[in-house]
Amino acid sequence: MLPVAGYAEKLSVRPGETIRFHVASDRQEPVEAEVVRVVCADANPAGPGIRLEPIVADIAELAKPQPQRVPLGSYVVVPSAAAIAELASFTIAATVWIGGANGEPGCILAVGDVARASHRITLSVAASAKGICFSASIGQGAAMPAEVSTGDVEPERWYTLVLTHDAAAHSVNLSCVPLDGMAAPMAVKTQLSGSLALGDKGEVRFGGGLPGGTTGTPTGCFSGRIERPMIFNAALRPQDFDTANPGQPSSLVAAWDFSREIETTRIVDVGPNGLHGRLVNQATRAVTGSKWDGSEMSWRHAPQQYGAIHFHADDIDDCRWPATHEWTVPTGTRSGVYALLLSAGDAGDNIPFFVVPPKGKPAAKIALLVSTFTYTVYGNHARPEWFNDEAWKAAWKQQSKDWSAYPHNPGDHVDLGLSTYNFHSDGSGIAYASWHRPMLNLRIGYITYPYPEIRNSGLRHFPADSHLTAWLEAKGHAYDVITDWELHHEGYDLLKQYQVVMTGSHPEYHTREMIDALTQYRDHGGRFMYMGGNGFYWKIALSPEKPGLVEIRRAEGGIRAWAAEVGEYYNAFDGEYGGMWRRNGRPPQKLAGVGFTAQGNFTGSYYRVLPEAKDARVSWMFDGIADELIGDFGLSGHGAAGFELDRTDKKLGTPRHAIVVARSEKHPPDAPWVLVPEEQLTHITTVTGQSHKQLIHADMTFFETPGGGAVFSTGSITFCGSLPVNGFENNVSILVTNVLTRFLDSTPFATGV
Repeated sequence: MLPVAGYAEKLSVRPGETIRFHVASDRQEPVEAEVVRVVCADANPAGPGIRLEPIVADIAELAKPQPQRVPLGSYVVVPSAAAIAELASFTIAATVWIGGANGEPGCILAVGDVARASHRITLSVAASAKGICFSASIGQGAAMPAEVSTGDVEPERWYTLVLTHDAAAHSVNLSCVPLDGMAAPMAVKTQLSGSLALGDKGEVRFGGGLPGGTTGTPTGCFSGRIERPMIFNAALRPQDFDTANPGQPSSLVAAWDFSREIETTRIVDVGPNGLHGRLVNQATRAVTGSKWDGSEMSWRHAPQQYGAIHFHADDIDDCRWPATHEWTVPTGTRSGVYALLLSAGDAGDNIPFFVVPPKGKPAAKIALLVSTFTYTVYGNHARPEWFNDEAWKAAWKQQSKDWSAYPHNPGDHVDLGLSTYNFHSDGSGIAYASWHRPMLNLRIGYITYPYPEIRNSGLRHFPADSHLTAWLEAKGHAYDVITDWELHHEGYDLLKQYQVVMTGSHPEYHTREMIDALTQYRDHGGRFMYMGGNGFYWKIALSPEKPGLVEIRRAEGGIRAWAAEVGEYYNAFDGEYGGMWRRNGRPPQKLAGVGFTAQGNFTGSYYRVLPEAKDARVSWMFDGIADELIGDFGLSGHGAAGFELDRTDKKLGTPRHAIVVARSEKHPPDAPWVLVPEEQLTHITTVTGQSHKQLIHADMTFFETPGGGAVFSTGSITFCGSLPVNGFENNVSILVTNVLTRFLDSTPFATGV
């Protein structure tokens, strides 16, 4: 673990409210804490540099920070029950799919006094001489457990496991039946030397999470899928029941149906005793089970085919560290970007958060919409270069040292849980992200890409967005900060208070409520400035139980870090079809006029002003600009148009009257530019009929909206990186000043153009 690390309970707070922080430290020195206002988070000495403003803040220390560990691994806990504690003869059955190409050892289920090996029954995946096998461990009083194992099995195949204990015969049988019929069933038997003792506890755990270990974190966590585990109070034969439909035999003690209440963490027992459980850490629900036949793609329509849970040994939805500090934000505190700075000797950390205005009381005409859900989805993104390019890794470390930037990379701290742009240890994509853990790339001074001669500052997300906040400060614009959280929950009522709403550089992830609110704002006279690229791209869902937990299903289409399994495109949290907004009938062009078209390396080019810019509807944007090229400079890849580009498309919703005022060109050849998959039909044809090369550009776009409003879109993720160049005096800065000034003017824009 890091010597000092922490996280906030939430990413936004209002004056008068209290925000708590959860900090861990293994240092002997006391942890000092202070709150600062963040103007710029870019450590690049060629730019504004990191700019922090100290403020007076009365921070309460609730507890001394102590060494902590991250409790990785998802599992189910069923509280102790007499019906299980009293078991003598029993049968345990479950259908299991082992994750990963090679499989990983882990506990499938444990019954009894799960804290004591001598008083529990454990069914696990275990290492064998040649690979993996199923193994059962049966406690016998104070003696060491007896063990029995099957022959080798293969991962990523469904098996029905049946473990029986005959108390009278002191025998244990373990059978394993592959459901695809491609291998013979296996059965093994052993005799016990004594009687089974479960003590007075009847707890059940699925997926591991066994107490113990030197770190105090759960152990034995399983990676794979478990479906319909059951317990009977008799030693049955496998052929005596159907695991998919056991009915209600008199010997049934419990049958947990994972297809029930999928959107929650509640685990429903449909047996006679109602031994319901709860899920710890967010395992993946709404996944296909052994009975899925492809006839239905939505778990809501055929829940019986989605009766499995995919557990992972590295799932995490909350570090569950104790709160150590809190700050009650004083009334009158200015809305903006803030951070808790932590230090203990030569170690430290910083935890950014956002102060939003009091509800219903905006303090400015401009709202800067901060993409906290996108930050969370990318939280702890360990880039592939970190693991497969030693030169890249060394360059990142050297640049961070040279610039006194944030020194820690998620690739060195996978124990904090990775991002939804990474994979679980079993090779499946990570579908859930939470802000209840340290997110190392949500830090002041964090660098994403090294090699400043090519990438310049090399920033994304939070530090990159600070180029815009630094510009707003430098130009003296009063603004409020609002975040995705407020937008999702308050919708149009939040936005309608503002004359202008601006995004940051990469507003990629949105819920339906957010897209609806932005659309309503736009269509009711709002002035909307989309200041980035690859925005409004992926659809997400929020946990109905756990604030700060976000779900993404990377369904068909889109540039994807991983692909959702067939049949698993529907969110567990809300039951809606996931994936791209374009596949959900809401392309970004419908909202902002432009949408994602192409991606390359983190390098930038420029825009060329088009003849259409002379139209009186838009010519005011270029007042004071004589240049034909806009943004051929920048702290993000050395150019305003780069990395991820958006274009107009009237078939996808760009308004007919929209004007493209400038278009990017001549993107650096070192970037292997590719179209996003949804733009392509074959290796030589595209959805528009244009060539691949013709679709690789950013469209700077403007259009008027009903009610006298308007939209300005940059169409590039590196655009804001050009604002600070030359002390904020450049043609990109002039252009944005002109647009913002006109948008702040209450004179209505023409409608019905």
